[in-house]
Amino acid sequence: MKHFFLIINREKDREGKVTARVRDYLKKKGAVCVCCSGCAEQKASYRYTDPAEIPPETECVIVLGGDGTLIQAARDLVHTDYPLLGINMGTLGYLAEVDLLSIEQTLDCLLENRFYLEKRMMLCGRIYRDGALLREDVALNDIVISRSGRLCVLHYHVMVDGEPLNDYLADALITSTPTGSTAYNMSAGGPVVSPQASLFVLTPVCSHSLNARSIVLPDSVKISVETVGEMKYPDLECLATFDGDGPIRLFPGDLVEITKANCITRLIKLSRVSFLETLRRKMI
Repeated sequence: MKHFFLIINREKDREGKVTARVRDYLKKKGAVCVCCSGCAEQKASYRYTDPAEIPPETECVIVLGGDGTLIQAARDLVHTDYPLLGINMGTLGYLAEVDLLSIEQTLDCLLENRFYLEKRMMLCGRIYRDGALLREDVALNDIVISRSGRLCVLHYHVMVDGEPLNDYLADALITSTPTGSTAYNMSAGGPVVSPQASLFVLTPVCSHSLNARSIVLPDSVKISVETVGEMKYPDLECLATFDGDGPIRLFPGDLVEITKANCITRLIKLSRVSFLETLRRKMI
């Protein structure tokens, strides 16, 4: 690899020292490194990347930040084929697994093509109101339908491929990918899934029921979630979020359809560390 594009979360690298360290090292090695204009020094933080800014000869997108920055970059670049590598400047670093102590070693691996690619499935969510498409977006981790405001459960009617699955009285419903199974889904008591799998995990959050549990579904199905009934209180809202970004308010009768996306995210991996070893080291 010789051509790199750099995405920086400036709230994680306020003084630009890590950015300069990566950029200068790559240039010293004869590589080309272009920085995202939305990550310029005058910007307060990273939010979105315009794929049109990325030079077509780019071979790798390096993301400086945490898991959240990497997930947002994956969504922004979903219709491109650029592989992503995350350098962790956050807390956990489950996806952005390269630490600051091994930056130069990591860059050498990229320059010498000593890496492999791991494909991650994504979700596609479509929100309908009165039969018309209101919003369509993708998610790498999860699509969450949840309440906001007053502490009161909401009523969700869930169908799978047109067949009724269940009616939930719950704070939220999480539909996660295997990648997202170690995020909100895990915190809500859902199962942890190997990222090499291709399936959905549907997990209710704080369901008012003794038998509401997570359900694992094949990635070939369509999950439909309808918000049921009028909101009892004016300050009670129902929201849909894609990887926690930009909540969309839902109203009674709105329908959210979730399927496997036609696109994937490609992550660069430098070592053959197993999923179980990563899980033990980061989560247990």
